[in-house]
Amino acid sequence: MGKKVKKEAESPPKDVFDPLLIESKTPATAVLMLSSPENEVLAKACDALYKFASKGDENKLTLLGLGALEHLYKLLSHEDPIVRRNAVMVFGIMASNHDVKKLLRELDITNSLISQLAPEEDVVVHEFATLCLAHMAVEYTTKVKIFEQGGLEPLIRLLGSPDPDVKKNSVECLYLLVQDFQNRAAVRELNVIPPLLGLLESEYPVIQLLALQTLEVISKDRETRIILGENKGLDFLLNILENNELSDLHIEALAVLGNCLEDVHTLQLIQLTGGIKKLLSFLEISTVPGIQKNAAKAITKAAFDAEIRKILHWEEVEKFLLNLLETNNDEVKVAASQAISAMCGNIDSKSVLGLQGIPQLVQLLSSNNEEVKEAAVTALSNLTTASPRNASALDILEEINLSTKRKNKFSEAALEKLLDNNLSQKYSRMGYLSSSNIITNGFYDCGQIKHGKKFLSLEELSKQGLTDRRAIIFINAKPQENVVVEKAQDVSPSLPGTSSREKASSVVSPTEAKQELSGHISKSSTRGKGLRKGKGEKEEEKPKEVINITPQVQEEINVEHSHWLPPPDFILMDYINDASKTILPLTTTREQVVALAQFVADKMGGPVEIEKLHNFSWELQISEIEFELKCNIVPIGKIKRGTFYHRALLFKVIADRMGIGCSLVRGKYNRAWNEVKLVEDSPKGLLLPPQEYVVDLMFEPGCLMKQGTAKADQYKRI
Repeated sequence: MGKKVKKEAESPPKDVFDPLLIESKTPATAVLMLSSPENEVLAKACDALYKFASKGDENKLTLLGLGALEHLYKLLSHEDPIVRRNAVMVFGIMASNHDVKKLLRELDITNSLISQLAPEEDVVVHEFATLCLAHMAVEYTTKVKIFEQGGLEPLIRLLGSPDPDVKKNSVECLYLLVQDFQNRAAVRELNVIPPLLGLLESEYPVIQLLALQTLEVISKDRETRIILGENKGLDFLLNILENNELSDLHIEALAVLGNCLEDVHTLQLIQLTGGIKKLLSFLEISTVPGIQKNAAKAITKAAFDAEIRKILHWEEVEKFLLNLLETNNDEVKVAASQAISAMCGNIDSKSVLGLQGIPQLVQLLSSNNEEVKEAAVTALSNLTTASPRNASALDILEEINLSTKRKNKFSEAALEKLLDNNLSQKYSRMGYLSSSNIITNGFYDCGQIKHGKKFLSLEELSKQGLTDRRAIIFINAKPQENVVVEKAQDVSPSLPGTSSREKASSVVSPTEAKQELSGHISKSSTRGKGLRKGKGEKEEEKPKEVINITPQVQEEINVEHSHWLPPPDFILMDYINDASKTILPLTTTREQVVALAQFVADKMGGPVEIEKLHNFSWELQISEIEFELKCNIVPIGKIKRGTFYHRALLFKVIADRMGIGCSLVRGKYNRAWNEVKLVEDSPKGLLLPPQEYVVDLMFEPGCLMKQGTAKADQYKRI
């Protein structure tokens, strides 16, 4: 064999540049490399910028000043996936800076970021694209762009990503987006509920928390609450509350459930599965102020609906609210007081809450927190509106206001508001009703009561029979068959300073009413005692229809303890009808006042000469009426010879029905009078302030005496 000839090495191509390792010590160099045509250089430059920006806000601002973002923006659509990925990473880390976000909005980067959410993209691209969108979604115009550019669908899809960072960024972005109502409706249509519920089972608390916060926002819409119930979302939420290891999520879970309580359909779902009992059991043992406060706020919102108030009462929510009043947290006390005010719309709840709640609320009037005192005043006002039994809070407040040490502006305000809702007691204690205090059926004048003496209800007064004390003058311009019962569970809570108005109601006979009321009281008292059936026994069914007393009737009589019915006053009904026909057509208030004064005087014995006032015997006739009725309670229409206080009361009763503003003032020695405000005619068309007048109903019926004049003083005192 011949000798092998050694092959010479091939020379390298002349047009190829040997690899050059560049060591860059400044970010400016890396930014310059972003203009390179080589993919490897671009990828390495982006990676270096990512690491630099990760070190802090100063570095982000440095890159912003060097124009890095404009170069990186072009790389978002680069054909090389590694370059694209590294560029997105830089945007994701830099977008936390406020100035960077401003430039990103100017570059209109959202569409490019949304395109990076495609299923075929790398999971790292998903992570940093969603991170950048989450940073930018705090601003409203970006939210609009994400919505308009179709960003919601891929974000919802990525809630099912295998990567926890992608899930976290996506749900955070959605949480920010659904703050806008338009986006809430859109994510509902895109079926966001199932993937959000899936995130509640995540092993990462931050993901669970963000999912709950998102559910809390979107469940403000009724349609979403229905979908939540259909997907067994309520069970998810209750399971979180029952798990002590998830205590850091309890407040947010409760916030979602709080929204669900606002919807009757959803609440019924919770009730059918025993969820409300579970919820209240959890709340009763919780000592976390945030949970207690949110629970009370949820009840307040839910209790605006009458049907929901019924359900909450059946589940004995009052017990929980009363317990909250005893906490040491002022925010909880405020929320509990507000919830009590809302639940007062249910007549049975008002009864339950009044017994224990009124003393506790009165104690809150001594709090150092102004908000607590204000909430307590409102709750006391609603509890005592049209409820004679609850109105005995008044005795406690009067005692406080007589003490110089315990009295404060809130105790005074509470007493005033409570009295405005119990006009019989207000007139008896204070001797004054303003033009805004409208006298309704059930009002009675039992004379002035001294401080410290108990104010008796009409029911209690009716049991006394005939006495030698002055007659109780009673107002009831309502037929007896319409007095008693209204087939409804709820009455709306009264606002402070407002008076009850008559409502149309379906009626039953007095005999039937007594029977129905008796049955109703039995069920109510059983629930109030908290009785429960033993094992194997069937629980008492919830009543589908509960008998309710109108606010006016509650003023007339405490129906919970008796079947006594107030007598109707057909004569007063005729007075009101006649006065309306003859007086209302008059063109000016002055003419109406004068005509009404003459009308009242005519019905009560006519004018009396001042010199012969002592001969005007009105006492005998009233005694005859009492003997006839075998009772001290006298309907005002039966009085044909009335003195000052009879006439003044009748004047106000009719004036209130006709919309004529007037006050009623009690004086000494059987004196009482009405005051009206009238605007004088101005020859030059100037608007003059109203002048106050005392109305003469005795001597010159219809004479209007200017307040402060000798004639007016004589009428009131002599």
